[in-house]
Order: sequence, then structure tokens, then C-alpha cells
Amino acid sequence: MLKVKDLMRVNPPLLSQEQGLPDAVDMILNSGYLGLPVIDAGGGLIGFVSEQDLISESYHCDSHTLVKDVMRHDPLSVSAQLSVLELAERFGKGQPKIFPVVEDGIVTGLVARGQVMKSLSHSLQSCRVA
Repeated sequence: MLKVKDLMRVNPPLLSQEQGLPDAVDMILNSGYLGLPVIDAGGGLIGFVSEQDLISESYHCDSHTLVKDVMRHDPLSVSAQLSVLELAERFGKGQPKIFPVVEDGIVTGLVARGQVMKSLSHSLQSCRVA
């Protein structure tokens, strides 16, 4: 059975809580994801910033606003060992569309709903052939 580790993006872009909003906006846009994890100096997950979090703040042109001022401080995460089926169920329950993958307290990857959809599509195509 497929696991999150089989789908996740390894070494994803990560935000620091001390980064300014312009830099965070650029990183999220360039990542292709709807948001990015915020880590501490040791790589531990301490927050998450989504496009939605940034949209309302970015229009104020406040150059002193930092990631820590807008991040969610209670981010959800998943283990690399979680099955893709369990992950799909979480996506189906209205949870976030993207999860940081955390192993031993360190962010090791990122997995998004689109990656699960691609896996599902591949699986369904295999069924048609059989």
C-alpha cells in the first residue's frame, strides 16, 4: 500500500518565522503550493502560512510584518508512514489541502491533495487496463 513517503515532495521550500511577508509571498508563489510550513532553527514545525493567510495582510504594505505575525501556530502534520488512503480520508473531511510531513520532530516533506489525485488517477488507469 502506498504511503505518504511515496508521494511527498522531499526537501520542500520552508519558511522562517523571521522572514518578511514579501519574501514569503514569493516563496509560496514559486513553490506551486497553497502554503508552506514554518520551521524553527532546528527544522521543527512551528507554524504554517497559506495563501489565504497572506492575502489579507499583504495589501497593507507593512514592510515590518513578519511570517510569525500571520502564521497559524497550531499546524496539522502527517507522518511519512501514513497510508495514502488515510491521507485521502483526511482531505475528504475538509482538512487542509496540504500537509507538512514530520518525522522525529523535523519537517522532511510536503504532501498536497493534488499529489493524491495524481496517484488516484494512475491507480484508476491501471484498473482500466486489467
